[in-house]
Order: sequence, then C-alpha cells, then structure tokens
Amino acid sequence: MKRIFGLETEYGIAFTPSESGRRLGPEEIARYLFRPVVAWGRSSNVFLPNGARLYLDVGSHPEYATAECDRLPDLVAQDGAGQAIMVDLLGRAQDALADEGAAGTAHLVKNNKDSAGNSYGSHENFLIRRSVDFKHLTGVLLPFLVARQLLVGAGAVLPAGISTEIAPADANRAPSAGQAPPVRTGELVYGLSARSDVMWEGVSSATTRSRPIINARDEPHADAEKYRRLHVIVGDSSMSQTTSELKVGSAGLVLDLIEAGVPLEDLSLRNPIRDIRRIARDLTGSTVLELRSGATLTARELLGRYLERAAALVAAGDHSLGDDAAAARVIDRWERMLAALETGDFSAVDTEIDWVIKKKLIDRYLERSEAGLADPRVQRLDVAYHDLTPGSGLFPRLEAAGLAARVVDAAAIEAAKDCAPATTRAAIRGDFVAAAHDARRDYTVDWVHLRLNDHAQRAVVLKDPFAHASEPATALIAALRADTAPSGPPAP
Repeated sequence: MKRIFGLETEYGIAFTPSESGRRLGPEEIARYLFRPVVAWGRSSNVFLPNGARLYLDVGSHPEYATAECDRLPDLVAQDGAGQAIMVDLLGRAQDALADEGAAGTAHLVKNNKDSAGNSYGSHENFLIRRSVDFKHLTGVLLPFLVARQLLVGAGAVLPAGISTEIAPADANRAPSAGQAPPVRTGELVYGLSARSDVMWEGVSSATTRSRPIINARDEPHADAEKYRRLHVIVGDSSMSQTTSELKVGSAGLVLDLIEAGVPLEDLSLRNPIRDIRRIARDLTGSTVLELRSGATLTARELLGRYLERAAALVAAGDHSLGDDAAAARVIDRWERMLAALETGDFSAVDTEIDWVIKKKLIDRYLERSEAGLADPRVQRLDVAYHDLTPGSGLFPRLEAAGLAARVVDAAAIEAAKDCAPATTRAAIRGDFVAAAHDARRDYTVDWVHLRLNDHAQRAVVLKDPFAHASEPATALIAALRADTAPSGPPAP
C-alpha cells in the first residue's frame, strides 16, 4: 500500500506593543512577515525549494502546506520545517519592526482560535483511490473523526454546556464559518478541542458558509481518473510531533481498512455534529453515542473497534504509512491512549499527546494559584503553549526538558527546510523551483505543473504524485542549471 499525505497549517499572528509603541494589526504584521517571501518569489504565494507551498491566506493567516509525503516520518519533518521557516520569518520581521521604530513584540501562534473566537484550521490531505466509493469511504471515516479528538485533540477551555438546538438539520442556518455555536452561559471546562464547536456538517463542499468535518470538494492535484484527494478539516494544529504522527497515522490506517475492503460494521452516528461537541467535553471517552442502527456505544468503544482492525492490518504489514516502525508507534500510542482514558491515569502518555500535556500544565497552575479556568492567566497559559515566538512559547522548553517526546530530530527538520521528500513528486518540483530561481527565470508552478514563462513556454505536467523522476523535468532543470546566473536572495 502507498499513500500521499500532506498537512496545511494556518498560523495566528499578533503584536504586543511596548508602553510607548503603537498597536499593529495582523495585516501590518503579515506584511512584515512576508517581506522576505515577496523579495524572493515576487509574490506572497510561493512554492519553495523543499516542495512546500507558503502563502498568506484569508484573514492575514500565514499558511504552510507541506510537500507531498509518502512516509509518515517525512510528513512530521516537513511539518516541523514549516514551523521552523515561519519562526525564521518572524525573527526577520521583528528585526524590521525594530529598525522602523515599531516598539513591541510580534507573535506567531500555532493554534486554531483567536481571542475574538474566530477559528482557523489545520487540514489533512490524503490521496485516495478513485475506484473507492466516496460516500461509503466518508461514511466509515466520519464516526472515527468525530471521536478522534480523544486521541489527538490540542486541548481547550470550553463552555461547559452546548446548545440542544445543534443538529444536522440546523446546518443550513449555521452562522459564519468562524463563529462558534450558541452555548449556555455557565461554568467552563477543560476540553479536548476548540475545533469541535465550529463544525456544522459531516461532509460538504462548502468551507465558509458551513464548515464541514470532511471537505468534499474534488481537487485531486493528480491524475483525476485514478485518484481523489480527501481533505479533512476537523483536526487541531498539533504542537507535539507524536500527536501529529498519531493524528495522521490513525486516519491513514482507517483509510487503509476501507480501501483494502476489510469488513467493518456500520458505526454511523445518528447525530455526529452534536456528538463531536459532547465528546469534546468528556475527558474519559465515556460519552454514549447513538448509532443510526439504534445501537449505542461509548466514544472510547468506538475508537476501540477501529483500533482492533487497524492493529491487525499493521501486524500483517499491509499499511500505507511508508514506515513499519511508525505504523507500530501509531498502534501502540492508540492503545495506550485508550487505556489511559479508561483508567484516568495518563502518566503513560503525558509527554506524547497535546491535550494531556497542556492539561498537566494548567492543572499545576490551578493547584498553585487556586484560580479557576476563567482566570485570564489560564487563557494566557493556553496561548503560550502554542506560541512559537522565541522566548515566549512554552513548547520548545518542554521539548528541551524531555517533557514532550519527538518523532524526528532537529537535523531532520533542518534538512526538510531545504529539501523535498526524495520519494515523491515534490522532489522534482523542489529542484525546478531552485534551478529556475537560481537562473533568474520567470516561472509558474503549482502542485501538478512546472512552466518557464519564456517565448517557448516550456512546461511539464506531473500527474503522478508518487513519481520522483521525470525525463522532461530532468531535461528542463538541466537546461536551467546550465544557464544559472549569480544567485539571488536565499529562499525564505
């Protein structure tokens, strides 16, 4: 089995002025952040020599889309590279702000919700076979994604109650995509995921009118007769490498079960939109879910049904994660998380799962301060967990202290900043971008196409994302290398 994986991460940006400084909005900070990008690529939407895409999304959110990966460790490294590139850009923006007299600190945050309640995402992409019935695939996958937050949520402080009016029938009158659903006033709880409260449909091609768990828009970025791209938009941005590995790996294994034709019982939920909110507020996984069949089971039991079959697939070596050791880690971590949910003892996973790591930090603060979850300092602690600003963020310190486990080392992430995965189409794209830029040639590139914008309009189409070599591309890149001019600005 082979599969292509990708992650798209939107980052939050903010500015904290000094006492004498003026307040800068996200649009201004974004302009400073993307100055080196525009200087290098003459655009705020570029593909990089490592095969990834970097651009400024709606709402002044910097977004990094990893290169195509066919191995789970490569994906973790590519995601880490995107984070490192963004931190480098932040440092350059901070220097430019200081040079121009803007007194204060620019912040870059890898989370999914700002102080106004607007939500922005972390999206997962999976290449799937066109021959598989899409309705069947999403029907099998959807219950898993609703419950998966128990395994890989980022953790969030949430209103304790949810509106009883939330139901699939109400999705067409949902508020704007960034607006949270109505909630009952009352106390707060520590929950699994802030994304749960901004999901309004199970499967839909809409993204702004009504945010779905699975985006059904059909953009394969590959041979459309063979492949389709599954776009999952319910997940949280993961700070922890081990959480990222489990998030993508577990979903990939469920897709493997579907594509391999493994018999699976019908676990369709009667009300997935209500259930995703209920599960988010239950750290035990004991929320009872009603299936369309009329049967009931807990969220923890539902995940166990998927795990049992996924473990058998991995034991047989029949999986698409590209690395047997990574697949084994996914199953092991999945098993240990379910055991922790059942016993309430999370010591076996408290360096591996974001919501568990964050909860431990918040619990310790609450014990020392006797404050409540509504205390503004708890909110600051929550944000600090996701803050990538050097000197401000907590997570790098947790990793340095051994309190947050890793999948790949710093050397692998540093290499991924400059080099695309060697086993996918991204290697060709990365080489082309580097060669065209070094040769000072005008070019156009996207996920499938490479083109020189000259009188000959030489172009190459790369419809197979698994093909890491192409004779036409090799010839085009060789011609560019032969015509290389003195190098321009380095890549962001």
